[in-house]
Amino acid sequence: MSRLGIIAGGGDLPRAVAQSARENGRDVFVVSLTGDSSDWTAQFPREEVSLGEMGKALRALSASKCTEVLFAGRVGRPRFTELRLDAKGALVMPRLAAAALKGDDALLRGVVDIFEKEGYRVLSVAEAAPGLILGEGAIGRHRPSADAEADIAKGFRVIARMGELDIGQATAVCEGLVLAVEAAEGTDAMLKRIAELPERLRGSPGKPRGVLVKAPKPIQDRKTDLPVIGVETVRNAIGAGLSGIAVEANGALVVDRADVVRAADAAGLFILGIVPDKA
Repeated sequence: MSRLGIIAGGGDLPRAVAQSARENGRDVFVVSLTGDSSDWTAQFPREEVSLGEMGKALRALSASKCTEVLFAGRVGRPRFTELRLDAKGALVMPRLAAAALKGDDALLRGVVDIFEKEGYRVLSVAEAAPGLILGEGAIGRHRPSADAEADIAKGFRVIARMGELDIGQATAVCEGLVLAVEAAEGTDAMLKRIAELPERLRGSPGKPRGVLVKAPKPIQDRKTDLPVIGVETVRNAIGAGLSGIAVEANGALVVDRADVVRAADAAGLFILGIVPDKA
């Protein structure tokens, strides 16, 4: 089995993917994006690059005998005119800048296309670290109420419409009212905004109401950008007064699953993987 190259951005997902892939017997090499990853990368052979150093990244992957690559973690949209570019970066950056004008998904597809044309097979997290995928059904002790199930169904409809416009992957709904939708700020920031709403519109930690719903955009490439939940997601959902979290079954990732379940169970929060057509 060839060495897997992980292009690692920020957050806990790249660490979880790298560790899971290694536990599954994969030899892992990490390309760490400058300023976007942390000390966990010291556990693996690695190379640090900036966003504009495409040539350096490709040379590092080749030297490490990687034939498959995977993208994981947050990467902020760059100011293309301010990037430090190497020769390969200068060649491809105009194409990526043009793709970025069409949305984040077009940008990610452009990056995938570059690596595939260089001969790499681009994997999804589901292929390299299947243990992170949340399947159908609940994890933990708690289950949604009838009201929560109705909110979940509406949440999936909202995300489908948002996804058509490449807006975001998450929304929160409380008794039919859309409390917030995720855009560029990310899920955690969205949840913190909900906590600032009047309690007549939302639940509270003592009397939870409403749900967080996360699902991939209909237009997106699932190799590069599946929704993620982790312990921080659970904490922020509790702080927002929500009763649970629902994600698309086999279309979202759980980082540090045991800790997530422990935190949700302690707070009375449900976590559910569901097929949207069944919502």
